[in-house]
Amino acid sequence: MLSTQEWVLIAIILAALVTIVFDWLRADLVAIIVLAVLPLTGVITVQEAFSGFSRSVVITIIGLFIITQALEDAGVVQWIAGRMREVGAGSEVRLIALFMATGAAMSLVMNNIAAGAVLLPAAVQVGRESNVAPSKLLIPLSFGTLVGGMATYFTTANIILSSILRDQDQPALGMVDFLPTGGVIVAATLAFMLLIGRRLLPNRESVGQTASPYLLSRSLMEMYQIQEQLWEVRVLPTCRLVGMRLAESRIGEELGLTVVAIWRGHQAILNPGPDEVIQAEDYLVLLGWEDRVARLADWGAMIGRPQDRRNEGSTYFVDLAEVIIPPRSNVIGKTLAELNFRARYRLTGVALWREGLSFRSDVGTIPLEPGDALLMVGTPEHIKELAGDRDFLMLQGTHTVRPPLPQKAGWALAITGVVLLISIVELVSTSEAMMMGVAAMALTGCINLDDAYRGISWRVIFLIAGLLPLSLAMINTGLAERAGQSIVSALTPYGPLALVAGLFLLTMVVTQVIGGQVAALIVGPIAVTAALQSGVNAQAVAVAVAIACSAAFLTPIAHPVNILMMGPGSYTPRDFWRVGSGMALVTLLALLLGMRLFWGI
Repeated sequence: MLSTQEWVLIAIILAALVTIVFDWLRADLVAIIVLAVLPLTGVITVQEAFSGFSRSVVITIIGLFIITQALEDAGVVQWIAGRMREVGAGSEVRLIALFMATGAAMSLVMNNIAAGAVLLPAAVQVGRESNVAPSKLLIPLSFGTLVGGMATYFTTANIILSSILRDQDQPALGMVDFLPTGGVIVAATLAFMLLIGRRLLPNRESVGQTASPYLLSRSLMEMYQIQEQLWEVRVLPTCRLVGMRLAESRIGEELGLTVVAIWRGHQAILNPGPDEVIQAEDYLVLLGWEDRVARLADWGAMIGRPQDRRNEGSTYFVDLAEVIIPPRSNVIGKTLAELNFRARYRLTGVALWREGLSFRSDVGTIPLEPGDALLMVGTPEHIKELAGDRDFLMLQGTHTVRPPLPQKAGWALAITGVVLLISIVELVSTSEAMMMGVAAMALTGCINLDDAYRGISWRVIFLIAGLLPLSLAMINTGLAERAGQSIVSALTPYGPLALVAGLFLLTMVVTQVIGGQVAALIVGPIAVTAALQSGVNAQAVAVAVAIACSAAFLTPIAHPVNILMMGPGSYTPRDFWRVGSGMALVTLLALLLGMRLFWGI
């Protein structure tokens, strides 16, 4: 018979999960509400409710964010991406292996999302140079960062499971606990992707016409040659072009110019037809030579925008840029119009790609979502300014921004190596090693502390700190023990490997819906309790559950790094299921092999 406290806790857990699954409230806000409600119910004390903020798990994750930021600011990860662009051109198989393996390697010491975000532009650029569609490279890159996170302690779910073990008076986990089993999984999934998975990847270039910003910009570059320049012309009310159809304007016949696009308010008209009527205050994107564009001034048009000034020659020609909205951007949920985007950045969004659909009308009024791909038009100078904004991820390599502290790359690498070594040999606790690394990064000038604080994803911190007491409450009330008994009775008759496999599958399914961080906090206490009850090594079961939290292969919403790849890869949710189901099966088989070889189960 369940106690009153257990029923209350079940109600809180279900309410939190339903709210997160249906996206009624932000997950971090749900965590804060849970944090506030739990002490009122008497399930845990106020001190226990707020203990999440002082846990080593939270300190470790904060340190990971800062060290990742320092590696980016020092240009280490950009250097790696640059080297990949130099050596990566070649066959599709070689590129898949290169990006999947590099994504896995970088995820050993840095945040998965950061690793994916840094390698994404390199993958797109190298793919173009090798005539390989991004859709053939970006799912392998995403999955590479996920399996790499299985082989390291420095993954959020792995850190959480270690904390849950300590809550149940069990030895915590370290780097060496994940590396052997995770390494087997990395090797097995890489082989699967090269032999089978790559054949299941879509080739979006052959589908539809100009279906994505990538294809739009590529077709324009190939059609018109990059040596010629794009120009922006504003049609003033007194211009002789007002009211004319393009066929009547003689822009092509008389000046030899091509009208690539027209944007009108928030509406973009790409490749306009000859019957399109030019209106006052339209902006025309023209392709052609500067001297011919300049003649439009005599027709009453304005070359460039009112804020632009001509310095040292032509500074008002425009270029195309592909921009991705990263998962933790501050612009999510807002429209370009609400952001006052054109006035702020002096760029215009021409097209938006989202989950297989291309939007070319009213782009400025569409609320932005993570993974959206935008085709931007504007001057190279303004595109470069946008590339420096962390709320946007620029795909075009020609507009990448030089890291602010490239001279500190050596120091940043050395400090990261020392932190990793200290964590492996366990000279001090991992959380202490991370804070030592943060202090060393700041003292050597590898990172500015103000930038470091901005680099921390406080949403993740509050999500984990807010829900950690939920895991503690499951242990204190006996709910974890009761749930563990049910799992043990169902699976242990088939042996310890069956218990591991069952917990892996349960956790993986939950991860596809609510994400690995929340899955670790909910399933973790139950899994560890089940291991203790059945006499199976609790550390081994914790490793298996943590790995399952990274097996976010089946849906794009299962992990932010998947969302990041959606736009530039022109993917649909079905693509992740098609390739990810095989990845999940191979991961499970490799995990069971690792459990047998390294844990004796």
